[in-house]
Amino acid sequence: MNDVIDVPDRDRSLKTFGHISYLLHTIVAIAAVLPGAQASIGLLVVAFVLDLVKRGDAVGTWQESHFRWRIRSVLWSGGLYLITLPLWFLLLVPGWIAWALISIWFLYRVLRGWTSLQANRPMPE
Repeated sequence: MNDVIDVPDRDRSLKTFGHISYLLHTIVAIAAVLPGAQASIGLLVVAFVLDLVKRGDAVGTWQESHFRWRIRSVLWSGGLYLITLPLWFLLLVPGWIAWALISIWFLYRVLRGWTSLQANRPMPE
């Protein structure tokens, strides 16, 4: 039996998936500071689950670091959004400021990762 694995197609597929995932993350980061953008939480969960599901396909490739980067970014930002959620209920302006700062940090991570993905570079540990 001769199994042939076409690695370039797999890399291309993972890279395309990475672009989609980074796009979803970008939408979440921007929508978090826009009024009435509650759907962004759903997109965050969708992007996170998709990254978890597809992560195994990237094991042993340079793109594995991108999955780790995106998953960590979601966990940290999602946790920070949840921690600061009471500020929205108690004091609107501090809640908006907190989410704006988290979103800027999250957007930085997304853009840094997306740029590295485009250049075929792995993310740092």
